[in-house]
Amino acid sequence: MPSRPFWCLVLVLACSPGVSSAENWPNWRGPDGTGVSHETDLPLKWSPTENIRWHVPLPDRGNSTPVVWGDRVFITQPVEKENRRTLMCFDRAEGKLLWQSGITYTEKETTHETNPACSPSPVTDGRIVIVWYGSPGLYAYDFKGKELWHRDLGLQQHMWGNASSPILHGDLCILTFGPGNREFVVAVDKRSGRVVWQKDAPPYPEPTDKAAADALADRATRPRAEQLIGSFATPIIVRAAGRDELIVGWPGQVSAYTPKTGKELWFCKGVGALVYASPMWAPSPKHKDGVVIVFGGYNMAAVAVEPGGSGDVTETRRLWHTPRTKLRLGNGVVRDGYIYINDMNGVVHCLDLHTAKVIWEQRLTGPSGRPDNWSSMVLAGDRIYLPNQEGDCFVVKASPQFELLATNSLGEYTNSSPAVSDGEIFLRTYNQLWCVTAAR
Repeated sequence: MPSRPFWCLVLVLACSPGVSSAENWPNWRGPDGTGVSHETDLPLKWSPTENIRWHVPLPDRGNSTPVVWGDRVFITQPVEKENRRTLMCFDRAEGKLLWQSGITYTEKETTHETNPACSPSPVTDGRIVIVWYGSPGLYAYDFKGKELWHRDLGLQQHMWGNASSPILHGDLCILTFGPGNREFVVAVDKRSGRVVWQKDAPPYPEPTDKAAADALADRATRPRAEQLIGSFATPIIVRAAGRDELIVGWPGQVSAYTPKTGKELWFCKGVGALVYASPMWAPSPKHKDGVVIVFGGYNMAAVAVEPGGSGDVTETRRLWHTPRTKLRLGNGVVRDGYIYINDMNGVVHCLDLHTAKVIWEQRLTGPSGRPDNWSSMVLAGDRIYLPNQEGDCFVVKASPQFELLATNSLGEYTNSSPAVSDGEIFLRTYNQLWCVTAAR
């Protein structure tokens, strides 16, 4: 089962006056943060001229993923030549731009050339939309584009920029700030921006394997913002041991906190120094509170742990640990005891949830011939949707036997991931925002 708090929030707001009863996609990775849609009627095949409801141009490149609430589609968007960081709101029915609000930020903020500003996705509860612009801070808008508040959290600096998206839990907006010289998780009141609590990242331990040691060999002579250390991951909320747990993937460990207060509940060691993908959660017949999985990036370590513990659970609740993984960046999904996850070289892996044993692996290559992939998967029914950088979106059956169901090519570069709502798929490329719909 998905996290109860998120679903309670979604159901309550969906029944509110003026809000669509269709499944919303209110934040990065969907309603419960796992990349799972509960819809089963999504399009299987499309092209630039087939099963496209609309597509609209975007003013600049960008890596963020859209979010959808009712008849509105929101996306964060940089306008690099103008030093602008903005939130765009589109009409869902026709793709018409309704408004664009944002800020101008001229201070230098380091990043990788492939990671422009505004990579974090927005989050909404149907009344407000909150975005993290990086060093300018958190900004909240109403559904007409009026700024409600903003909160300066200080300078964010890392040689590869940032990507963590804010999430909502009750009255709180929660963000993992980092990576860089300053890394922390912070909760603010979603109505005012007031900081409710803040917790610094735990110290990164000395590496115990050669690969990690080699990657961090110069850590003593360089600032953390210039090292291969840091978390770009968005936290999730799970229900375990009769309580809500905020799960954060840190360099070196995964930690769980009480969402309302920030009190640390438990931690599990063994995560790699770089954490790109957000924590994953899945139900399990073997573990009553399910399984949390955190993959390190850059060939670094991954762990699986049963939530609901107390203190250091490395020896008591860690289910498996892999010292080295593939070159991970995007998020995977879990179905029926199997993890499906891609690497940056375009290879999809099917792993056993409880042992991490590889069941199958398959490189996905579309008409472009280039498999490189930074996007994250979405699961709907037994179908996995996964775009690659060339704009080829693959539909793969979530099964312990590999089966490619479709390859759909838009022919435009993207590092974004699908957003799903009411039978439609929203895809963001560098050039356009697309609404894919089944033939009706």
